[in-house]
Amino acid sequence: MFILETMFGLVEQCICYRLQADEMLHQWVAYSSTKDGLKLTMDTLDQFEYEILKKRNRSKQGFRKDESHNRTRDIHTLQDLIKAEEEEETLLDAYSTPAKGSQKRALTTPEHPRSKRSTALLASPGLLLSPASFSPSTTPSQKYSQRSGKGEVVVTFGAVQGTRWVGRKNPGAGVQLELLEGPEDSLHCSYKYMFQRLRDIRNVLTEKIEELGENLRTHFSIEEFSPVSLPAQDSITVLGQVCCDSNGKLNAQSVLLEAGPEQGGQQVPVDLSELKEYSLFPGQVVVMEGMNTTGRKLVASKLHKGVPLPFYTSNIKMETDEEPMNVLVACGPYTPSDSLTFDPLLDLITIIVRDRPDVCLLLGPFVDSKHEQIEKAQVTETFEAIFSRCIESIVDGTKSVGCRLVFVPSQRDIHHHFIYPQPPFTLPNLSKDQAQRVTLVPDPCTLLIDGVTFGVTSTDILFHMSAEEISCGTGSDRFSRILKHMLTQRSFYPLYPPVEEVNMDYEKFQSFGQMSLTPDVLIVPSELRYFVKDVVGCVCVNPGRLTKGQVGGTYSRLLIQSSNRSEDGKRVSPCLTAQVVKI
Repeated sequence: MFILETMFGLVEQCICYRLQADEMLHQWVAYSSTKDGLKLTMDTLDQFEYEILKKRNRSKQGFRKDESHNRTRDIHTLQDLIKAEEEEETLLDAYSTPAKGSQKRALTTPEHPRSKRSTALLASPGLLLSPASFSPSTTPSQKYSQRSGKGEVVVTFGAVQGTRWVGRKNPGAGVQLELLEGPEDSLHCSYKYMFQRLRDIRNVLTEKIEELGENLRTHFSIEEFSPVSLPAQDSITVLGQVCCDSNGKLNAQSVLLEAGPEQGGQQVPVDLSELKEYSLFPGQVVVMEGMNTTGRKLVASKLHKGVPLPFYTSNIKMETDEEPMNVLVACGPYTPSDSLTFDPLLDLITIIVRDRPDVCLLLGPFVDSKHEQIEKAQVTETFEAIFSRCIESIVDGTKSVGCRLVFVPSQRDIHHHFIYPQPPFTLPNLSKDQAQRVTLVPDPCTLLIDGVTFGVTSTDILFHMSAEEISCGTGSDRFSRILKHMLTQRSFYPLYPPVEEVNMDYEKFQSFGQMSLTPDVLIVPSELRYFVKDVVGCVCVNPGRLTKGQVGGTYSRLLIQSSNRSEDGKRVSPCLTAQVVKI
């Protein structure tokens, strides 16, 4: 390892100072002979660079301005560029072991197209995602390959007895899949960010308080809201947003209620001691009743809970004997944490081919920014190239099934926009046939699949809110409380301020981060434990992650009988059966 590190140091100096290998050898021999046979180490190599190479470089700078063509290659054509790259790779190969030598790229040009044989070989998902393609030092994860419980069902929901987990006879062929808002009203391309005025953020938050407040006022028949800081000897009803009195974590003694401009725009501390039950988090819009005799503290006696939006009602009437729709949901990362092998993704492709689902909802990260080898840049290809191979392997690997593929980005996808709401991926290299099966959506989004609405977000809102929510007397099911908050606050990310790792663009969030209705199914992947729950009529699914550290994780599968209207025109909830399964 020591010798290899020193040799790579020599290669680096050759490239930096434009020296051939024999020139570098002569320079080093001449230098070491004046130092009584100096040994070649990293320290002496640095000393050699400082005393000889840098001085040599400075002394010839003026000469290079006029005669640089004598020392560097003039690249005038594409062929010269190809030749130059090949020579550079040959030089690197000369200083590395055969087992870890650089793998030459297949340079494809119109004059030199990739051979049909190599193209056919790369079409295999296993070859496309070969670990050696991304990192010469990558080895398969031993813990993943030796995992136990493959295919074990860990969560069930609905009537699963005798259920056949297969898609329709022609998977994906007759599936109607689209964004609920329509392509023209959805976040369908990248946008400029990293510049927000505090006034604009304040306006978004104010509008949220006023909109939710008006809905609560109408639902609970409240005449009007009182200013939060106005002293009153009688019980008052106030509207505001929950916040913390410091930068620390919210607790029962640090709760503030911040009113909107119409109610004075001020903050007042809240005493929760008289409330028998409550569940609060920063950013929550609430209506409270209580006493504020001094104008300096509100003693809350009643907390009005929010109201969810209505469900979507489809005009399409489905036949009762129609085959149920099979939907598979999986969330990245798609590699174990100790290896950059995509074995879990290849296993998932095998499952898709076996079960033939109608729709596959695949959420990022696909190239995980938190992976150790990604963080240390121990890859030989660009992040975009690795991502393209992932998508290509999924699309080609499921071609025989013909299922619809939906790709949802994650803020952990290192090659994509690190912003929320997040624009969809762009895949310009997909062929026309491939693009017909692929739907690219933003995070978050609401999908309409055969009359059933799916709310989808890849951001771990469950984990973020679990760290901030406080409760008393509401039971132990924190997941259900948080999910209910999402539905009643009508937002995919109701937490304010967001956690550090979420870069929120509030103007886009106002347009694309709110729920326009209560979805039939809400997909909320999280690091927390997987589950399937019915919350106020919405089936909420945490499919878990396909990998958990060095071992396999879980994915979800759902069988849905599409919703329709009954004879009297009322909505009929979709009949849903779900499972969470170990990969």
